[in-house]
Amino acid sequence: MTENAAYLDMITKKTYPLGNPIWRSPEGNPLLTTDQPGITRSDIDTSKRSIWRYAKSLPLEIDEPVSLGEGCTPMIAPEIDGDRFHLKLEWFAPTGSFKDRGASVLISYLKQLGIVEICEDSSGNAGASIAAYGAAAGMDVSILVPEYTQPAKVLQARAYGARVELVPGSRGDTARAAIERAETLFYASHNWHPMFLQGTKSIGYEIWEDLGYRAPDNIVIPASEGSNVLGCYLAFSELKRSGEIDRLPRLFVVQPKNCAPLHHLLQGSKQTEFLPTVAEGTAVQTPVRLSYLAEVLALTDGGSVALSEAEIVAAARRLARAGILAEATSAQAWAGAKKLLLSGQIATADTTVALLTGTGLKSQSVFSK
Repeated sequence: MTENAAYLDMITKKTYPLGNPIWRSPEGNPLLTTDQPGITRSDIDTSKRSIWRYAKSLPLEIDEPVSLGEGCTPMIAPEIDGDRFHLKLEWFAPTGSFKDRGASVLISYLKQLGIVEICEDSSGNAGASIAAYGAAAGMDVSILVPEYTQPAKVLQARAYGARVELVPGSRGDTARAAIERAETLFYASHNWHPMFLQGTKSIGYEIWEDLGYRAPDNIVIPASEGSNVLGCYLAFSELKRSGEIDRLPRLFVVQPKNCAPLHHLLQGSKQTEFLPTVAEGTAVQTPVRLSYLAEVLALTDGGSVALSEAEIVAAARRLARAGILAEATSAQAWAGAKKLLLSGQIATADTTVALLTGTGLKSQSVFSK
């Protein structure tokens, strides 16, 4: 933590006090927080079995964290079809996805500011997570989701007591509806609010700790808005700053061909036709921080992979046959790692971590045939 930590407008570079209840800058631009010094292994609170073991890495002190035991998820390294990657099993989180990391920090922060009513938009997992942590914090929660969202994710959010509204149209239509709703409710957006990234960066610290305080060579991440990409970049940048590592891991993004705006940008093109995808968690056509995501991948000498619908479904089913029930969105990470290996972009001898971000129990349609 630093005394002069602040919000940072990504475009104008203006800063704003962290105590301000804002989710974007007054100019309407996305925010980050100013750079943090990072922590060392001696700063880890090993008495805590959650992301709050890394609390000293946050830009401010949270007096009463809203925690449901998120983080400290398993990382395994099974050999499947002759390849061995480290698989980070994020569905061991309380609501079944990595989104709990960001939700815990964001909701804790908003509660500390005295905010009691919030809204959020989501393709499913983030809505369920914000609903759960909002309930734990005693907040009134409204969640907007696309009408095509998996029923299990809608039911989960409603079970936590949230008001869930199904929005016709695309994922972008849902986001626009939520921003309109933000005129009257605080927008606790996992895509816009920088405190969500302060939660997702815990996955980077955790991978470092899992590997014996080493950085992996590569991290392969299914992404649309890229909160895990930016979280990993924040964590490993801080670890390099604190002297714990001497290099950043290469970050690779996997997206469905039907909705791959970042992949197209990295290829020097622009995707003009978007189609539905079974990987609904990565179905965002206009990510808030698209150009910054591309910059981060370049800074880490990373890249991207795009997968067909058949490749995504095949990956989810193959993982299931190995005892690993991942939703289609997160199965992309394993399929993407295999493609990167086949193309020579990563090597067999590398330590490669694939983030399996959510459980297949929420998206059973890919396993029904």
